[in-house]
Amino acid sequence: MDEGFAVFETVFGYCALVWCGEVVVGSQLPEATADRAREAVHARFPGAGEQPPPGKIQQAILGVTALLRGERTDLSGVPLALDRVPPFHRRVYEVTLAIPAGSTMTYGQVATELGDPGSARAVGQALGNNPFAPIVPCHRVLAAGGKAGGFSATGGLDTKRRLLDAEGYHLEEPTLFDL
Repeated sequence: MDEGFAVFETVFGYCALVWCGEVVVGSQLPEATADRAREAVHARFPGAGEQPPPGKIQQAILGVTALLRGERTDLSGVPLALDRVPPFHRRVYEVTLAIPAGSTMTYGQVATELGDPGSARAVGQALGNNPFAPIVPCHRVLAAGGKAGGFSATGGLDTKRRLLDAEGYHLEEPTLFDL
């Protein structure tokens, strides 16, 4: 089955979803232009063709758009191709999907939830490779002490802060002692 994708505008910029059938296989967090979003999709999914999204994908697009507008949107029901990611990543994404908008967990808390409290670094690596952001809300996972931690999307930590701000969760600004 062929992969399709759609670029769509949000309050943060242009996002994209990539699908196969009616299952999301990847997403693109906001880029400044639609062309940049397309370029990012083509880099990760060179065989995907731009086309109108099928029903479940259109619903996912509406959900992502609403989430980025700051609406409390539950995207945990969006069908994701979790079979395309390693088993540990799948478990991390399943825990992360359960974090409600406006709430956070730390990498260590996710690791503990997985039954492997020593795997916080591996949790961070899995989230850094999250192909489904913001549907799998990796921006809701923070470093110990509520610090931002990392974020590998375009815009880095500024994007993470903006996503959390849209959900009503405000990270403390770093102090001189945090730098």
